[in-house]
Amino acid sequence: MRFALPVIALLGFSSAVGVTSRAFAQEPTTVAATSTAPAAKHWPRLGLMADVGVPDGAIASLVVRPWTWLRGYAGGGSNSVSRGWRGGFSLIPFGAGPSASLEYGHYQDGDANGLVRRLVGSQFDASPLLKQIGYDYVNAHVGLDFGGKHVVFFLHGGVSMVWAQLHNVNAAIHSDASSTTIVQVGQDPKIKATGSSFKAGLIVFLM
Repeated sequence: MRFALPVIALLGFSSAVGVTSRAFAQEPTTVAATSTAPAAKHWPRLGLMADVGVPDGAIASLVVRPWTWLRGYAGGGSNSVSRGWRGGFSLIPFGAGPSASLEYGHYQDGDANGLVRRLVGSQFDASPLLKQIGYDYVNAHVGLDFGGKHVVFFLHGGVSMVWAQLHNVNAAIHSDASSTTIVQVGQDPKIKATGSSFKAGLIVFLM
């Protein structure tokens, strides 16, 4: 019995050391598991956009998305008469779905007689008023954006204000040879109009 107590104590001490060693051996595994937690999903911020509408024409733009709820964009295109540019931004509160956009654009002067002739037929006589047509515009649109992270298709519509300056007014007045009334316009008049507008487009985010 004198030897039994030390042996029992020694066995108990060995068991305690073994349990403690296993506990310390498992601790790094827990730390490693914590350090490999999945990272948050990153939404790409830079993309390309193409859209077509009225009065925008066809526009290709570079898009920047600093946050999921905000897009800024700028680019250029054509309205089938001349070249122009447009810039703006869109608010998308939920990253997709309802959106609101505000945009400003400009088209330089171009000859619209060819476009009108294609629309109404070859019987159309060229008009001096259509020889220099250019305009500025502002869009205030609401719409729906479908998609989200990498690809977005959108339909936007609302109100646009368009303003332009009419050129060649005197030439248009005097083009009627049968008229005996002489009218002279001293300055090209400016016109402004407000009406409905819409557009549809596609955005592809690259990085």
